[in-house]
Amino acid sequence: MDADPLLFVYGTLMRGFPLHALLEGCTDSVGEGEIAGLLFDLGRYPAALRDGGGLIRGEVYRLRDPGLWRALDSAEGSQYHRGEVGVRLAGGRQVTAWIYWHVGPLRRVVPIPAGDYRAHAPAKSIYHRSSTRGGIRWPCRPQS
Repeated sequence: MDADPLLFVYGTLMRGFPLHALLEGCTDSVGEGEIAGLLFDLGRYPAALRDGGGLIRGEVYRLRDPGLWRALDSAEGSQYHRGEVGVRLAGGRQVTAWIYWHVGPLRRVVPIPAGDYRAHAPAKSIYHRSSTRGGIRWPCRPQS
């Protein structure tokens, strides 16, 4: 793995979604990629589960500031645990990145068969909506 850790995002941390603001100024985009797993719509956000025979599409970012992990862990909450995953980038190169796997209960979930949250109909309704979660500080942004 490279010196700066990589993060694979598949939901509201992707470009154009509300929590992407946490990554702005703290990361560099590596590109699009996919991992093995299953993706479910939990309502306000998705859940990625290991294995299951499917693919999950998302984006890969290089973290420039290790202080960002604290903000990301807080934003993801206790129902998500950070773990490593193999990612196949759009050009075919394989990398290892961190991901937030869902470990909470799965009630009233909707499978996302294509594994693409951006293309999933409920996700389109929140695409580009501006929103922040209270109490989250962006560690690598200059204070104004």
